[in-house]
Amino acid sequence: MESGAADQPSKPAYQVIARKYRPQSFSELVSQAHVKTTLDNAINQRRIAHGYIFSGQRGTGKTTVARIMARCLNCVNGPTATPCGVCSSCLEITAGGAVDVIEIDAASNRGINEMRELRESVRFRPARDRYKVFIVDEAHQITNEAFNALLKTLEEPPEWAVFILCTTETHKIPTTIASRCQQFTFRSVDFAELVARMSWICEQEGITADADALAVLAQVGEGSVRDSLSALDQAIACCGTTLNANEVRALLGLFALDGLDQVVEAVERGASTRVLEIVAELERSGANLQHFCRELSRHIRNLLVARITGAGTRLIAASPSEQTKMADVAKRFSEEDLTRYLQIVLDVFRDLQYSLQPRLHLELGLLKLVHAGRLTSIEEAIAGMGGAGTAPAAPKAPQTPSRPAPSAAPVAAPASFDDLPPWPTKTEPTKPQPKPVAPPPPAPAPSRVPTTDAPPWDALPAKPAAPPVKAAPPASAPVEPISFDDLAPWPTKPEPVKAVPPPSAPPPASFEPTPSWEEMSSTPPPVKTAPPPAAAKPAPVAGGGGTLKDRMYEALVEAGLKFTADAIESAHVNELAAEVEIVAPEELQMSLNEKEVQQFLVKLGVTKRLRLRFESGMAAAAPSAKPAAAAARDEEVMQRAMAHPMVQRFQETFKDSQIRQVRDLKE
Repeated sequence: MESGAADQPSKPAYQVIARKYRPQSFSELVSQAHVKTTLDNAINQRRIAHGYIFSGQRGTGKTTVARIMARCLNCVNGPTATPCGVCSSCLEITAGGAVDVIEIDAASNRGINEMRELRESVRFRPARDRYKVFIVDEAHQITNEAFNALLKTLEEPPEWAVFILCTTETHKIPTTIASRCQQFTFRSVDFAELVARMSWICEQEGITADADALAVLAQVGEGSVRDSLSALDQAIACCGTTLNANEVRALLGLFALDGLDQVVEAVERGASTRVLEIVAELERSGANLQHFCRELSRHIRNLLVARITGAGTRLIAASPSEQTKMADVAKRFSEEDLTRYLQIVLDVFRDLQYSLQPRLHLELGLLKLVHAGRLTSIEEAIAGMGGAGTAPAAPKAPQTPSRPAPSAAPVAAPASFDDLPPWPTKTEPTKPQPKPVAPPPPAPAPSRVPTTDAPPWDALPAKPAAPPVKAAPPASAPVEPISFDDLAPWPTKPEPVKAVPPPSAPPPASFEPTPSWEEMSSTPPPVKTAPPPAAAKPAPVAGGGGTLKDRMYEALVEAGLKFTADAIESAHVNELAAEVEIVAPEELQMSLNEKEVQQFLVKLGVTKRLRLRFESGMAAAAPSAKPAAAAARDEEVMQRAMAHPMVQRFQETFKDSQIRQVRDLKE
């Protein structure tokens, strides 16, 4: 009898460590004490908000805390900060199959249509549980339009709805959304807490791992629990039940401390050849040079911290044995050297990100490290200028004029320098003096004993009124030091003689500059003279005084309608038997008003019907000869304009300018 595959008991599928040991309550959560305390107190005090924003770097527990929050709200004993974990609500939420806990991936449901569906589902009460919890992961990828559609629902949701938005980029959440929610920032997990968590998991799984191996796994995570547990799962699959630090480093592509210490040792010895060989070995083994430079910069940073604080500090993400080894290596360098090395390596790492020849940049950077190790500080260089093993030379004493020796026997030299009289102040060096115009006759200078270095006393000018020469002291009296105040002052520099122009020279011709526009505009115009009285204008008579077009033009000008008069002048006026036809270009349509022109025709005694017609593309009619009154008026306006000072100055400035037409804007 054959047995089928269905009769065999199926083995449960393997569950990764990150999901298997996912915290199910606030007490199991690693780090994030500020979040645990706040949410725990809010649940106990029944101060549950309708919207939360959980932000922080990856793998710090944002989605985990959102699920724990859902269990606390929908547990049969809840709302409670310690869910039972055995009721149907807790089990379904843990398995991810709860009906009233809706998890949405905003990376694939980011549009306005999905938010409309979410808004419609909020209106219905929970199917079984107390609250309807919406967990939106990667919420920063929702579009602005979708956020706007969710805005009103998020501001005033039903009493059974709770929104939890999880994001790694909180700055992309609109301010209108963030202001309606409570924000919690999740921090990176401490290195020691992460190592302790992985050590407990290894005990539960029956894995033997030393402290160095766990330190390497925690270092890879960089504060992320999920990243470190994923690396632990990979290391167990590779190494079995025993984890070794060197094997874990090789698996994860990290560089051992021994390899990094080789670079530090080569820099200490100044071995340029050795650093080039290290780069060649890395290139031959296919290692990522950029990754090596990053690990080297981190190692030098740890050496600098160990040099400052010593071993056993929380500032270095390493096991105690590695910290002790780093402290021993750091003692061979000064803080200034390690700081200089770290800056060089960081510059090389930045250049490698955009380099097409990473090997050349890495070799150049390591050679800079070797050369930087040979540098000497400024203090040491100054201290060694006197020569090794010899005392620094004594400073030379300033040379002063020798004093006249007493007539008695010479005085014995003092036993110490304190017995000597004080040295006089050092004089300023002699500057070359200009030749005075009329130098005064030199006075006889007191007799002094010149020295070999200083200028002779006889060459110095004397004071105008020299004091009497002091008498020589007796032989037994001490020698009185000579003060430089007794010397005559140096002659001051004479003022240069200013050249006076001869009286017969005529003054230079002055040219009046051309006035500016501001000056011309500020000059008041001259007083206008009364123009000669114009001839009396004859009243328009129907049927006389020229053509109808001329009479219309003159009447419009007298009425002050200049634009209408210009339009009539450019139009064709035909006086027919029963009507007056005016044909004008189309661009003059705004200047000719049919009622206005009809009124002026009545004033002129023309009672015929007016027919006004505009044609496009029509050429303007040639202006007819203006009446005598209009010509006289234009001539008077031209004369007034030409008499204006601004116009006259304008013509003086621009010689070739011409004034062809003048229009009085006041009319």
